[in-house]
Amino acid sequence: MSGYQDKIKEAAQRLLKEGSVDMVIGFRKGTLPMMNEPCFIRRPEDVHQLVWDSNCGINLANYLTDRKEKIAVVAKGCDSRNIVTHIIENKIKKLHIIGVPCQGMVDKRKITSLFGDGIQDVTEDGDDLKIKLQGSEKSLKKKDALQENCAACIHRNPVLFDELVGETVKEQTDVDRYADVTRVEALSPQEKWQYFEDLISPCIRCYACRNACPLCYCPTCFVDESRPQWVGKSQDPVDIRTFHFLRAYHCAGRCTDCGACERACPVGIKVRQFTSKLNKDSFDMFGWEAGMTLDQRPPLDTYKPNDPNGFIK
Repeated sequence: MSGYQDKIKEAAQRLLKEGSVDMVIGFRKGTLPMMNEPCFIRRPEDVHQLVWDSNCGINLANYLTDRKEKIAVVAKGCDSRNIVTHIIENKIKKLHIIGVPCQGMVDKRKITSLFGDGIQDVTEDGDDLKIKLQGSEKSLKKKDALQENCAACIHRNPVLFDELVGETVKEQTDVDRYADVTRVEALSPQEKWQYFEDLISPCIRCYACRNACPLCYCPTCFVDESRPQWVGKSQDPVDIRTFHFLRAYHCAGRCTDCGACERACPVGIKVRQFTSKLNKDSFDMFGWEAGMTLDQRPPLDTYKPNDPNGFIK
């Protein structure tokens, strides 16, 4: 994927020189290995900062809502689907999308668990990752280090773009993207309860998952409301449970499974377990996948007489 980098720079420089946009939102090298960070390029001479590789997992759609500038953004498949959602929800007006076909982002935690905290750099070499350590270099197959959402992704190519920096990649057709959900669905009610209790028990209520999610753009989140106060501020298990479940339902029919929530969690909670279940239900009941088209409203935004209503008891 690093081969796209020069084309991204060329597109950014051209757009800024032409005055077509005021700013290009992309990635630059982070201060830590495997931690590229979002950057805002406003001058053509600064495009040299832009990078692209398997460490660009942050969803840049998070920086687009309600902006007044003319913006260009670098967008992979899941980013572009979130952009579609934002357009439907009237949160984006003017935008130039530089589409980037994606073959998956690497999971920093997986690599660190294998090689420790002494990693100095990680670079791509075709299908391999080269991990530079103190005094040595190791190799790892990229497919063994992908984020879980990327390993199961079936929409790697942008669905909406103004220009594409490379040929589209082959989509994955042999993956079960809801295998983890199916396993939980097979549990008994008591086992499910215990599963989710254990899942969120490490939560420290830092709200990193919310802040990283491009769908969480409410001016005041329900957890911050004081009149009325919907949820307490403590580490009470009921408050933690309420936060996770309500946030997930706010994303129902809107989530693109970009993995931003899980990537941001400092204690490694598999936050996607909540939204993945709702994604599966949206697909099973309505044939709906978020962000795939501008011509159709999400299922929770519409009503049809033949909508499934088996949940009504």
